[in-house]
Amino acid sequence: MKVISSQKHIYFFSTEMNPVEEVYPGEKVVFETIDALGGNYEKIDFSKVNPATGPVYVNGAKPGDTLVIRIERINLPEKGVIVTGKGFGVLSDEIEGFHTKELKIEKWAVFFDNIRVPIHPMVGVIGVAPEEREYPTGTAHKHGGNMDTKEITEKSTVYLPVFQDGALLALGDVHATMGDGEVCVSACEVSAKVVVEVDIAKEEIKWPMVETNDAYYLIVSLPSVEDALKEVTREAVWFIQRRKVIPFKEAYMLTSLCVDIGISQLVNPNKTVKAKIPKYIFSEV
Repeated sequence: MKVISSQKHIYFFSTEMNPVEEVYPGEKVVFETIDALGGNYEKIDFSKVNPATGPVYVNGAKPGDTLVIRIERINLPEKGVIVTGKGFGVLSDEIEGFHTKELKIEKWAVFFDNIRVPIHPMVGVIGVAPEEREYPTGTAHKHGGNMDTKEITEKSTVYLPVFQDGALLALGDVHATMGDGEVCVSACEVSAKVVVEVDIAKEEIKWPMVETNDAYYLIVSLPSVEDALKEVTREAVWFIQRRKVIPFKEAYMLTSLCVDIGISQLVNPNKTVKAKIPKYIFSEV
């Protein structure tokens, strides 16, 4: 099993990234990650946030393919940190100063003083080389990036569109737990070890997707929440229409009956929304 050191990381997803390792479909990889602030909680350099370990070249991945990443395990440390302050988050103008709080982590919980928050390890940043231009690791789009979607967790499978040869996978910004929205600008930020298995699917997708035991999550990240919500709804209807082989009007109504549209994060340059499509609708009665 190959181990990618946290010393090998990027701050931009670009078309010109140089791979630090090469792997093959079906191979398992350990990504050692740095927390979103690079371990520096007193004086933050915002040109160096959300470091993503990698990138890794996946042999055989070609533009138009889908990169398949099965997240097997996320190993957490014994403490994490959450930060906020003026200019940060949804209520950025309603708080003064800059604040950090260290959080104790145990097997089943993250402790906020005497409040036990259920643990839920997740990967905030996971992405590949984009089709064009470059994106800071703190920004999400079709290539993935800083989606901050809590369904990207142990035992889930992430699907990313491939735009460049080898895909060039990198990941980081692990959280021990996070609420949808990540409203104060951060979650329980940690360094971690993430064990994944990579594979390739010879089919094309437009936006990232996550698969869990009971649902598919379509993930869209755009500058406007309203635009992202409309796009993810359109993608959900299209997904159902294609898989069920039914007319648009039927897929549209079915989406209204059983698809949950939600928010992943509201605090990054592109806002991320998700559509939860339950798997039961694809089962025949």
